[in-house]
Amino acid sequence: MSENEAVTKVEIPPKPEESEAETQVEAKVEKEVEAKVEKEVETKQESKIESKDEKQTKVKEKWGVVHIFSSYNNTIIHMTDLTGAETVAISSGGIHVNADRYESSPFAAMKAANAVVEVARTKGITGFHIRVRAVGGVGSRVPGPGAQAAIRALARGGFKIGRIDDVTPIPHDTTRKKGGKRGRRV
Repeated sequence: MSENEAVTKVEIPPKPEESEAETQVEAKVEKEVEAKVEKEVETKQESKIESKDEKQTKVKEKWGVVHIFSSYNNTIIHMTDLTGAETVAISSGGIHVNADRYESSPFAAMKAANAVVEVARTKGITGFHIRVRAVGGVGSRVPGPGAQAAIRALARGGFKIGRIDDVTPIPHDTTRKKGGKRGRRV
């Protein structure tokens, strides 16, 4: 109990006709009543503390979409809002390495993903969906080597991950592939 809610005890002298058993029963009843009052005061204080904690922990979730374009020449990671209209962060493998041949490497993809994670954290993003895309069309339908590394780096960022989709464009009837009738002659 706090200092403000001190309970004052008033001792009632026993009447001559009351026996010891009756006084013991009255003492037990008084103890039980005091215990109930203390419990009620404690539960009120705990409920106030819990309500403050609930208000502090309720943070509005902000979701985004991470578009990963992974070819055999580069890996581009582009985070947008849910509609895809506003860019939150963008990075590519070529920004983080010196040589052209390393642009599509898993290391460059990981660095690009970490850069996107840092920017997303500063802008208040709490979760995202991932959309992986390969070249598609008449090109390769298999994502490049940087896609897996980028997904792993994003997952380690501490965000909630919703869906992981493959959005590689696959033609149902395609245009003619380059190289001519006899193919590419070396």
